[in-house]
Amino acid sequence: MSWDLLNIIGTVAFAMSGAIVAMEEKYDLFGVWLLALITAFGGGAIRNLLIGVPVSALWSQGGLFLIAILVALLIFILPQLFLPHWTRWGVLADALGLSAFAIQGALMASAKGLPLSATISAAVLTGVGGGVIRDLLAGRKPLVLHKEIYAMWAVMAALVIDRFELTNPLHLFTLLGLITILRMLSYYYEWNLPARRLGGDKE
Repeated sequence: MSWDLLNIIGTVAFAMSGAIVAMEEKYDLFGVWLLALITAFGGGAIRNLLIGVPVSALWSQGGLFLIAILVALLIFILPQLFLPHWTRWGVLADALGLSAFAIQGALMASAKGLPLSATISAAVLTGVGGGVIRDLLAGRKPLVLHKEIYAMWAVMAALVIDRFELTNPLHLFTLLGLITILRMLSYYYEWNLPARRLGGDKE
Protein backbone atom coordinates (compact mmCIF):
# COMPACT_ATOMS: atom_id res chain seq x y z
CA MET A 1 0.00 0.00 0.00
CA SER A 2 2.84 2.41 0.81
CA TRP A 3 4.31 1.85 -2.68
CA ASP A 4 0.96 2.63 -4.32
CA LEU A 5 0.50 5.78 -2.25
CA LEU A 6 4.00 7.02 -3.12
CA ASN A 7 3.22 6.40 -6.78
CA ILE A 8 -0.07 8.32 -6.64
CA ILE A 9 1.37 11.24 -4.64
CA GLY A 10 4.33 11.65 -6.97
CA THR A 11 2.25 11.25 -10.13
CA VAL A 12 -0.37 13.83 -9.15
CA ALA A 13 2.21 16.35 -7.92
CA PHE A 14 4.47 16.09 -10.97
CA ALA A 15 1.59 15.98 -13.46
CA MET A 16 0.32 19.25 -11.94
CA SER A 17 3.79 20.75 -12.20
CA GLY A 18 4.22 19.73 -15.84
CA ALA A 19 0.76 20.91 -16.85
CA ILE A 20 1.16 24.32 -15.23
CA VAL A 21 4.61 24.89 -16.76
CA ALA A 22 3.10 24.03 -20.15
CA MET A 23 0.28 26.53 -19.63
CA GLU A 24 2.74 29.21 -18.55
CA GLU A 25 4.48 28.65 -21.89
CA LYS A 26 1.09 28.82 -23.68
CA TYR A 27 1.17 25.24 -24.98
CA ASP A 28 -1.96 23.67 -26.44
CA LEU A 29 -3.80 20.73 -24.85
CA PHE A 30 -1.47 18.18 -26.41
CA GLY A 31 1.53 20.09 -25.06
CA VAL A 32 -0.04 20.23 -21.60
CA TRP A 33 -0.61 16.47 -21.64
CA LEU A 34 2.88 15.80 -22.96
CA LEU A 35 4.66 17.84 -20.29
CA ALA A 36 2.44 16.42 -17.55
CA LEU A 37 3.21 12.83 -18.60
CA ILE A 38 6.92 13.45 -19.12
CA THR A 39 7.27 15.15 -15.74
CA ALA A 40 5.43 12.33 -13.99
CA PHE A 41 7.03 9.37 -15.77
CA GLY A 42 10.23 10.55 -17.46
CA GLY A 43 12.49 10.10 -14.45
CA GLY A 44 11.15 6.63 -13.74
CA ALA A 45 11.74 5.55 -17.33
CA ILE A 46 15.40 6.62 -17.21
CA ARG A 47 15.82 4.96 -13.80
CA ASN A 48 14.45 1.68 -15.15
CA LEU A 49 17.02 1.70 -17.94
CA LEU A 50 19.92 2.23 -15.53
CA ILE A 51 18.98 -0.34 -12.89
CA GLY A 52 17.99 -3.10 -15.28
CA VAL A 53 14.20 -2.93 -15.08
CA PRO A 54 12.47 -3.52 -18.45
CA VAL A 55 11.25 -0.21 -19.86
CA SER A 56 8.03 -2.01 -20.78
CA ALA A 57 7.22 -2.03 -17.03
CA LEU A 58 6.25 1.61 -17.52
CA TRP A 59 3.23 0.58 -19.59
CA SER A 60 1.81 -1.52 -16.77
CA GLN A 61 0.95 1.69 -14.90
CA GLY A 62 -2.22 2.39 -16.86
CA GLY A 63 -4.08 3.72 -13.81
CA LEU A 64 -1.34 6.24 -13.07
CA PHE A 65 -1.28 7.39 -16.70
CA LEU A 66 -5.01 8.01 -16.48
CA ILE A 67 -4.60 9.97 -13.24
CA ALA A 68 -1.91 12.18 -14.83
CA ILE A 69 -4.04 12.79 -17.94
CA LEU A 70 -7.09 13.72 -15.84
CA VAL A 71 -5.08 16.04 -13.60
CA ALA A 72 -3.64 17.83 -16.65
CA LEU A 73 -7.08 18.06 -18.26
CA LEU A 74 -8.60 19.57 -15.12
CA ILE A 75 -5.89 22.20 -14.97
CA PHE A 76 -6.35 22.98 -18.66
CA ILE A 77 -10.15 23.26 -18.42
CA LEU A 78 -10.32 25.02 -15.05
CA PRO A 79 -7.10 27.03 -14.77
CA GLN A 80 -8.80 29.60 -12.54
CA LEU A 81 -9.06 26.97 -9.82
CA PHE A 82 -5.36 26.09 -9.91
CA LEU A 83 -3.16 28.86 -11.34
CA PRO A 84 -3.96 31.58 -8.76
CA HIS A 85 -2.91 29.21 -6.00
CA TRP A 86 0.14 27.73 -7.73
CA THR A 87 2.55 30.33 -6.33
CA ARG A 88 1.51 29.33 -2.82
CA TRP A 89 0.94 25.61 -3.24
CA GLY A 90 3.14 24.77 -6.21
CA VAL A 91 6.26 24.38 -4.09
CA LEU A 92 4.39 21.94 -1.84
CA ALA A 93 3.26 19.85 -4.82
CA ASP A 94 6.79 19.86 -6.22
CA ALA A 95 8.29 18.93 -2.84
CA LEU A 96 5.83 16.06 -2.41
CA GLY A 97 6.60 14.77 -5.89
CA LEU A 98 10.34 14.98 -5.31
CA SER A 99 10.10 13.20 -1.94
CA ALA A 100 7.69 10.48 -3.04
CA PHE A 101 9.56 9.61 -6.23
CA ALA A 102 13.02 9.79 -4.64
CA ILE A 103 11.93 7.34 -1.94
CA GLN A 104 10.28 5.12 -4.54
CA GLY A 105 13.42 5.04 -6.68
CA ALA A 106 15.67 4.29 -3.70
CA LEU A 107 13.37 1.47 -2.56
CA MET A 108 13.37 -0.03 -6.04
CA ALA A 109 17.17 -0.12 -6.26
CA SER A 110 17.52 -1.34 -2.69
CA ALA A 111 15.04 -4.18 -3.28
CA LYS A 112 17.20 -5.39 -6.18
CA GLY A 113 20.23 -5.56 -3.88
CA LEU A 114 22.12 -2.87 -5.81
CA PRO A 115 24.99 -0.87 -4.22
CA LEU A 116 24.62 2.56 -2.62
CA SER A 117 25.72 4.35 -5.80
CA ALA A 118 22.85 2.76 -7.71
CA THR A 119 20.38 3.56 -4.92
CA ILE A 120 21.41 7.21 -5.00
CA SER A 121 21.24 7.34 -8.80
CA ALA A 122 17.78 5.74 -8.81
CA ALA A 123 16.51 8.19 -6.18
CA VAL A 124 17.87 11.25 -7.98
CA LEU A 125 16.71 10.20 -11.43
CA THR A 126 13.23 9.29 -10.23
CA GLY A 127 12.93 12.46 -8.16
CA VAL A 128 14.28 15.05 -10.57
CA GLY A 129 14.61 13.41 -14.00
CA GLY A 130 11.11 14.22 -15.17
CA GLY A 131 11.44 17.83 -14.05
CA VAL A 132 14.72 18.24 -15.94
CA ILE A 133 13.14 16.93 -19.16
CA ARG A 134 10.10 19.18 -18.57
CA ASP A 135 12.28 22.28 -18.19
CA LEU A 136 14.31 21.46 -21.30
CA LEU A 137 11.16 20.98 -23.40
CA ALA A 138 9.80 24.26 -22.03
CA GLY A 139 13.01 26.08 -22.97
CA ARG A 140 14.01 26.69 -19.36
CA LYS A 141 17.25 26.15 -17.51
CA PRO A 142 16.67 23.08 -15.30
CA LEU A 143 16.14 24.23 -11.73
CA VAL A 144 18.10 21.33 -10.30
CA LEU A 145 21.31 22.46 -12.04
CA HIS A 146 21.54 26.04 -10.89
CA LYS A 147 19.26 27.03 -8.05
CA GLU A 148 18.31 25.88 -4.56
CA ILE A 149 19.16 22.61 -2.87
CA TYR A 150 16.97 20.22 -4.81
CA ALA A 151 18.56 16.97 -5.93
CA MET A 152 20.50 16.72 -2.67
CA TRP A 153 17.26 15.93 -0.85
CA ALA A 154 16.83 12.92 -3.13
CA VAL A 155 20.39 11.88 -2.25
CA MET A 156 19.52 12.20 1.44
CA ALA A 157 16.47 9.95 0.99
CA ALA A 158 18.65 7.30 -0.66
CA LEU A 159 21.29 7.48 2.08
CA VAL A 160 18.70 7.08 4.85
CA ILE A 161 16.95 4.16 3.13
CA ASP A 162 20.25 2.40 2.42
CA ARG A 163 21.70 2.99 5.89
CA PHE A 164 18.66 1.99 7.91
CA GLU A 165 17.09 -0.41 5.39
CA LEU A 166 13.69 1.25 5.79
CA THR A 167 10.67 -0.78 4.78
CA ASN A 168 8.13 0.06 7.48
CA PRO A 169 5.38 2.28 5.98
CA LEU A 170 5.39 4.55 9.06
CA HIS A 171 9.13 5.12 8.72
CA LEU A 172 8.84 5.72 4.98
CA PHE A 173 6.09 8.31 5.36
CA THR A 174 8.04 10.00 8.17
CA LEU A 175 10.95 10.27 5.74
CA LEU A 176 8.54 11.58 3.10
CA GLY A 177 7.42 14.34 5.45
CA LEU A 178 11.00 15.21 6.43
CA ILE A 179 12.25 15.47 2.83
CA THR A 180 9.17 17.52 1.87
CA ILE A 181 9.74 19.98 4.72
CA LEU A 182 13.45 20.32 3.97
CA ARG A 183 12.74 20.95 0.28
CA MET A 184 10.22 23.67 1.17
CA LEU A 185 12.60 25.28 3.65
CA SER A 186 15.36 25.33 1.03
CA TYR A 187 12.95 27.10 -1.32
CA TYR A 188 11.64 29.71 1.09
CA TYR A 189 15.01 30.48 2.69
CA GLU A 190 16.89 30.23 -0.62
CA TRP A 191 19.45 27.67 0.49
CA ASN A 192 21.89 27.08 -2.33
CA LEU A 193 24.89 24.90 -2.95
CA PRO A 194 28.16 26.73 -3.68
CA ALA A 195 28.54 27.79 -7.33
CA ARG A 196 31.47 29.11 -9.35
CA ARG A 197 31.29 31.09 -12.57
CA LEU A 198 34.01 31.65 -15.10
CA GLY A 199 34.86 35.21 -16.06
CA GLY A 200 33.50 38.34 -14.46
CA ASP A 201 29.81 37.90 -15.15
CA LYS A 202 27.57 38.00 -12.13
CA GLU A 203 23.86 37.28 -11.79
